[in-house]
Order: sequence, then C-alpha cells, then structure tokens
Amino acid sequence: MSEFKRVGLVARSGSELVLDSLRSLLELLGARGVEVLMEDNAHNLLQEFSGTSYTQEEMALRCDLVIAVGGDGNILGAARCFAPHGVPIVGVNRGRLGFLADISPDDIDVSISQVLDGNYTMEEHFLLEGEASAKGLEEVPCALNEVLIHSAQMPSMLEIDLYIDGEFVYNQYSDGLIVSSPTGSTAYALSAGGPIMHPSLDAIVLVPMFPHSLNSRPLVIQGNSEVKIVVGSHTGTNAKISFDSQLEFEIEPGESLIVRKKRESLKLIHPPGHNFYGVCRSKLDWASRKGDS
Repeated sequence: MSEFKRVGLVARSGSELVLDSLRSLLELLGARGVEVLMEDNAHNLLQEFSGTSYTQEEMALRCDLVIAVGGDGNILGAARCFAPHGVPIVGVNRGRLGFLADISPDDIDVSISQVLDGNYTMEEHFLLEGEASAKGLEEVPCALNEVLIHSAQMPSMLEIDLYIDGEFVYNQYSDGLIVSSPTGSTAYALSAGGPIMHPSLDAIVLVPMFPHSLNSRPLVIQGNSEVKIVVGSHTGTNAKISFDSQLEFEIEPGESLIVRKKRESLKLIHPPGHNFYGVCRSKLDWASRKGDS
C-alpha cells in the first residue's frame, strides 16, 4: 500500500504538453486507486475532470503528496503554500530547464509509480522570508530561490547599506542585491555571477547586481544569519522587493528589508537515480567523460 493516499495535481500553464501530462497522471493514479485532488487552475485546464477542485490552501490541508506539472516556476509558487504544511512535492518537467521538476513526461508511469511505492529520495530545501514595511506587504512572504531588491526606476543605481546579524558589512551602489538560498544558486543568482551551491548546504549567498565597484563580489554566509538591507534615503530612488520573481512590492528610501531562513522547509521528492551533479551536467551543459551515457 502506498503511503500517499491523497495526491494533489498542480499546474499553471495551459499548454497541450501540460494537459497531456495531467491526463497521464489521472489515468495512472486512478488505476492505482489513489484519490486525486485537483487544483482550481489545473481543473480549469483539464475540464474533463469531473471531481471537485480546490485552492492550494485547501489542498495543503488534505494532500499527502503534490505533483506539480510544468516548469520550475510552478514548484516555486507551490512551495510557498505547501512547505509550511509539510506536504512533499514532486515535479513533472514541462518547462525549459527543470532543476526542481526533474521527472521527464516520458517517465511519468515508471517514476511516479516508484514514488508511490516508496522508492524515492527526499531533499529538504529551506526557504527565505522577507520582512519589510513595503507598500502592500502586510504578511511575511517567502521565496524558495531568492529575495531580490532592485531599483524601481530602471535603469537607475540603488544605494544600499548591508548588515549581517546586526554587523555593518558595506555601503554599495548597484542595480540591486540578490539574497539566494542554495536552491536558487542555479537560478537568477547564477546569471548574476554567483556560485553554484549544493542544495544541502546551510548557507545563503548575497550576489550584487552590476555593482559600481570592481571589488564587490558574491558573499556566502551562514544559513541562520539575518540579512538587513537599508535603502539609501538621500538618492530619492524607490526600490522593489521581488520574491522568486512572482511576488513584488515597493519599498521607499530609508526603509529596510530583513531576510532570514523560514522555519519550515520544502520537502522535494525525487525518483531513484536523482543526482545533483548529474542534473548540473545535463542542464548546464557541463562536459561528461568520454564513454559516459
């Protein structure tokens, strides 16, 4: 008997590829006698599904497992909802890279069956939460990849003061600053010149965006550190705070953003054979040894 009795299906885009995978999952889960809970958006895409649809918040209270169909952005959105409830997520890749959603559509039957049979590995990925007095930011949002602060008037330099655990680090003029988790080190932070970090590391990386200095470099700090970023008040430049490029809020000069590790982590499931370095070789086009498949 599978440990996963109720499985939720989550999807964001309405492409035919996503619909094909949703149909394959419905058929497989139905054949195995697993109860399927369909997210509202996925239900709107797959209109032939006759069951009840749910919001992600409702699903988080009912599901044992969530299967996210789409790209990594789909998992980023789902992580914010399901991680606080301890619901694990497994991803079917219908996007471009698939660092997080690593099951190929051609392998749905085999890989999902293995997961349902208990043959899988589970990784815990911590999230970052950001606290600020920004406009519209009434709660404390979180991000799986990164929290980004950047100029609201592009192109325009932003002045920031950086503090770590209450200690002043530097004053900097740049386009912004990326505060990334290890999970996000292969995302936006990588494009900005940050290091690749293994997802198991308890660390945070700070990556300046086009700093007005030749001496500014990415900074890796302990994962439990508290990062405080103060927006310069004399430049008159407003800034924006972005969470995984999905949630965005404006912050005014003189105000500050505090970023720290979120208490709850995301449980990400992988089928057998998953290997982080293998994913890097495949997705980042790293060279393989001759004779390797």
